[in-house]
Amino acid sequence: MAMTTLCYIEKDNKYLMLHRISKEKDINKGKWIGVGGHFEDGESPQECLLREVYEETGLTLINYKFRGLVTFVADKSVTEYMCLYTADEFEGELKECDEGVLEWIEKEKVLDLNIWEGDRIFLKLLLEESKFFSLKVEYEGDKLVRWNIEKN
Repeated sequence: MAMTTLCYIEKDNKYLMLHRISKEKDINKGKWIGVGGHFEDGESPQECLLREVYEETGLTLINYKFRGLVTFVADKSVTEYMCLYTADEFEGELKECDEGVLEWIEKEKVLDLNIWEGDRIFLKLLLEESKFFSLKVEYEGDKLVRWNIEKN
């Protein structure tokens, strides 16, 4: 299994989105996602979040919120548990990312991007300002075949 973080950084009613176009072998190739990545040994979710956001964007998060836990089950990869965050305060200057292109996208246009179907589910919850949730999504290839959500 894998443990990851993902963050949607907010500014001026926009999310900072990463268009994954740079890596040759990338399960997210061509998709738009938030920023984040895999835990390093001994890291807490918050430590992973802060490190990954800084590495990918050059930004240091000041105010962030743990919004949900997403479980990805896929027939072509290991199960992934993702800690999902939003952040609305940060400092630093945005830098280029070696995994793709960073772009501020209006929140109401994010669902129009080329995103995973499972991401569409949790992005709607983020946009609705839902309280903490747990979401399980199951894929066969690139197709979402089942999902289940629990809200608190």
